[in-house]
Amino acid sequence: MLAGLLFAIDDADDRPDTPVATLPFGGATLLEFQARLLIAAGVSQIAVVVARLTPELIGAVNRIGRRGIAVDAVRSAAEAVAKLHPLASVLVLADGLVTTGDIVATMADERPCDGADLLLVTSDADALPGLERVGRDAIWAGLARVQPRRLAEVAALPKEYDFQSTLLRVCAQGGAVQLPLPGSKSRAGHGIEHDSARLRGRSDAVLAAYVSNRVSWVERWLVAPVARAAMPWLVGRAVSGGTLAGAAGGVMLGGLALTGWGWSTAGLALVFVAIVALAIGAALAWLRDEATLARVQQGLIAGGAALSAVLLGYASGSLASLIAALALVLLGGLAERAANEHIRQRWWASAAAYPLLLLPFAALGQPLAGLLVAAGYAGVTLGAAIEALREKL
Repeated sequence: MLAGLLFAIDDADDRPDTPVATLPFGGATLLEFQARLLIAAGVSQIAVVVARLTPELIGAVNRIGRRGIAVDAVRSAAEAVAKLHPLASVLVLADGLVTTGDIVATMADERPCDGADLLLVTSDADALPGLERVGRDAIWAGLARVQPRRLAEVAALPKEYDFQSTLLRVCAQGGAVQLPLPGSKSRAGHGIEHDSARLRGRSDAVLAAYVSNRVSWVERWLVAPVARAAMPWLVGRAVSGGTLAGAAGGVMLGGLALTGWGWSTAGLALVFVAIVALAIGAALAWLRDEATLARVQQGLIAGGAALSAVLLGYASGSLASLIAALALVLLGGLAERAANEHIRQRWWASAAAYPLLLLPFAALGQPLAGLLVAAGYAGVTLGAAIEALREKL
């Protein structure tokens, strides 16, 4: 069983009397973002350590509780021991920590020998200023997984001791295993921030890492650069996910209409622009924890790609083109169903790739050739996905 321990004690450097945990982060608060990472890693209950309960903290804690897990605000180690399950392994996130889901999942899945505590460490003092050393060349990187007895040991110490620092000391002295933080993760947004302006920069970095970590070649090399450029502007102006999805949907309808009327080059170009916008919107929805909106936009991408192929085949006036388009939709749908993120290879086809692949053939007036090539690409992808699944069985 996993539990989470979050710290919301320190005030922001540039906003006195405002806890760092309540600073804006991706349309919510940093505390809510941290809680979401813990929940995604399998945490079933969370304790939030506070020095005082501000209205912003109360609101954030209540919103976390709506996700269906037990969440409590505590003021001391003794209260944390009382609230958390006595057999739960506790994932600890430092006050003001920004990190990624991959790092938290690694800490949750790692299994040290003999149930030892686990500390995430780095040697880069500049990347994580203000955190304590746990060895000659090791600095705590803001994440730990501790056994419940460590919390009990801290609770037995004088109450004047700093909870977070004391817990770290107890774990380090107890022989905790040190897990190095990969250097690339620091560049991907992992760090500690107590300043609102720098925290916004971390938010942009985390989102950039998310959109850049796509496996599909289209999303990684074409969508991600546009997303990295557009996201800071969208987040800074609080553009809602629904607004972006609606605008992209309008562009998608226009592109489909042009494709159906025979203006296939312009139509497919608009469809691909809409797909890029929807992919950005899905990433924005992920950051804001709008799971339903993200799924809707992913569905629009798949549906728009399929309709554009069918309309291209229909507008060509050739039965062979229409059959090739339907074959593309069938093979592409099966390939998407079979290819999950764990087995997907960079070269495999994706929904976003098909309109882009069809575009040059449409411009040359060869829709049938384009549909046959795209259907073949989808078929090869499906075959590779089936073989990859067989190897895992």
